Formats: sequence, C-alpha cells, structure tokens
Amino acid sequence: MKRLLTCMAMVVIAASAAPGIANSEILAMMNYESKPAESLKALKLTGAGERREGIAIIDVDPEAPTSGKILMDIPLPPDLVAHHIFYDRKMEKAYITALGKPELHVFKLNEFPYRLRRIDVPKCVMGEDVLFSEDNSTWYLTCMNSGNVYVGETATDKITGIIDIPGTNPHGLVVLSDIDRLLVTSTITGDLKTPKEELIVVQASTNKVLGTLKMSNKPSPSGVAPVELLRVPGSDPAIVYTTNMFGAALWTATWNPGSKSFDVAEAFNLAPINGGVPLEIYFVDGGKTMYITTANPGLFHIFDLSADPSKPKLVKSMKTGQGAHHVGLTKDGRYGFVQNSFINLPGMRDGSVSVVDLKLQKVVASMDTLKNMGFNPNCTVLLPKWNHLAGH
Repeated sequence: MKRLLTCMAMVVIAASAAPGIANSEILAMMNYESKPAESLKALKLTGAGERREGIAIIDVDPEAPTSGKILMDIPLPPDLVAHHIFYDRKMEKAYITALGKPELHVFKLNEFPYRLRRIDVPKCVMGEDVLFSEDNSTWYLTCMNSGNVYVGETATDKITGIIDIPGTNPHGLVVLSDIDRLLVTSTITGDLKTPKEELIVVQASTNKVLGTLKMSNKPSPSGVAPVELLRVPGSDPAIVYTTNMFGAALWTATWNPGSKSFDVAEAFNLAPINGGVPLEIYFVDGGKTMYITTANPGLFHIFDLSADPSKPKLVKSMKTGQGAHHVGLTKDGRYGFVQNSFINLPGMRDGSVSVVDLKLQKVVASMDTLKNMGFNPNCTVLLPKWNHLAGH
C-alpha cells in the first residue's frame, strides 16, 4: 500500500509539473449576445428565451481537457449591445464599448471577481473603438452616428475632452505622437447606410481637425468605408494600414516629412482572393508579419512585410467561419483564435471560434461553445497571461 501511495503521489507531481498536461489552458474573454431568431431556428435551437448578453471566460486551448469550457460568465444588460473589448497597453484594465447605450465600461484585470464600472459618454451615440497613446496616458473612444471622439485619462478614466468631427462616422483610430497626429477612419452609420471614404487627420496636441485623406481611387462618393487603422511597428516615417470594409482592399497612409502630410496608396486588392469585408489588422515579428481578417465569407490572411512594409506579400489565406472578425493571439506565436461573427449580420454570424495553428498555417479546430448555446461572440481577447497585443 505504501508503495502504491508513493507511485500515485509521483504521478500527481509529474502531471502537475508537465506543461500541456494538467495545467494546459489558454483563457479567452468573449463578450456575447443572443443570435437572431432566424439563426436559432436554422441551428434547431429552441427555448432560447429573452435576449441575453454577457462576458464569458472560456478555455480555448484545443489540447486542454477543459477546451471549450466556460469558467466564468458575467451578465450584461440585455440592451447594452456590448461591442468590443480593449486592453490598455499595460494590460491592467479592460474597456468595453457599447452600440446600444451612451456608456463605456471598464474594469481592472487584477481584481477578482471583475467589477465593471460605467463611464457615461452622453454625446457618444455608438461607441466603437478605444485606443491608447503610446505612453498609455490617454485613451480615445470613437463614436459613430455622432461624429465625435471622446478623450480620457487612462489613470483615472476622467474624460478630458471631445473631438467633434461633424458629418463623419468615426470608427478606427491610431495615435502617432512622434509626428503630433491622430488618424481616424470615417466608416458608416449604424444602419449601414451612407458609407464614407476618408481618414480624418487631427493634430494630437490640440485635437484640432486638420483635413481628410481619401482612401480610394474611385470617383466620390466611393463608399469604400475605411474601418480599422494600425501603424506598422517601428516604421519611420510612419506607415499606417487601413482596411476598406466595402472596398475590399488594404490601403496605406505614409507620413511625408517634407510636406508634413500623408501619402496614400492602395497596398493590396483583396477582391481577387475573395476577401470581402476586411476588418481587423494585427502585426507580429516586429512588423514583418501582418494578419488580416475578412468577414465575407470568412478568411484569415497572412502577409509578409519583410521586404517592404508598404507592399504586403500574401503568404496564405485560410477559411474560418462566416464573419471572421477579431483574433486573440498567443504570446508564443503558436495560436490565433478567430472570432466568427460581425455585428450579427446575415451571412456573417457563424458564432464559432476558429483555432489557427500559426506555425502550421492551418485551422486545426473550431470552438463552438457559444454557438451551440445560441450566442454570437462579438469580440475575443486572451487574458493577459497569454495575450499578444500584436501592435495594438
């Protein structure tokens, strides 16, 4: 008996020490909402009840015995229409934007359980993205349908200003402190009508609007709807990528030190590779590799920027699920978790999470926990222990 107990103890110790066995897990945070009635019917899900929203913490490690298990579920108001989750640059706090109410929610990631605190943003009709200055001192909340951007202090979350940009639909934003500029995309209204075509140029030190940049070669109004923005890490002069949601293309805005302005150009046409509705941008390997998601029909693209950061070379496109949107990337560069749902739109609301092995460059699994419950994840980020900011 003594020998048996000794052997059992050794097995427990070995299992707990071995990576990928007892302690294998990768935890992701996803805000979710109920699928529309027609989607529930198609999935043969009945008894779903009233509309529901929440934040789920799920183990997405495809090799873990608890893969797909919900470890925490935080309810949200069913009419909030929680949109995106953003981390500050230190990954100490999480910010949740909302399309249904003029509110921004924030919570500290080192507090357990999480305690959401509401920040009222009364002049923000639809909260989209929260972006941070390079030194993490300032955050910016873009607001569609109201043509403005809220400015706040990261340490206290006190609102310090509002940038009014009438006639625009702010969505994406990038901070370029070294050249005293902000760039803001003007995308589309909440009813998906009147898509715009420009980036708004703002002086970062004064919040003064300086002008616009047209992100299309077509006659105006081109309706290409630029949506997200991200600077190539380390680029000098600054090179900023944008995804043209309705233009099916990647464009760049490159700072010209001589003219103190930006030169814009189409960098890659996604239409020939069926890359409809391009959305998110991520950079890894110090800016040598770029990942792009396209929602219709749902693809994850890998680009090589090592030869010229302004001229992306397509390496591979992988089929995920309809509505490919945000991606949670692991710090070790092994996995990408693609959330497949784009604001509950028909044909772009699969509800699954595709697991991409980035080393093998292939989709290796699908995490269908929320989908099978009748929910769509609206955003996914990995918890800080695992999360790669990927240029954000």
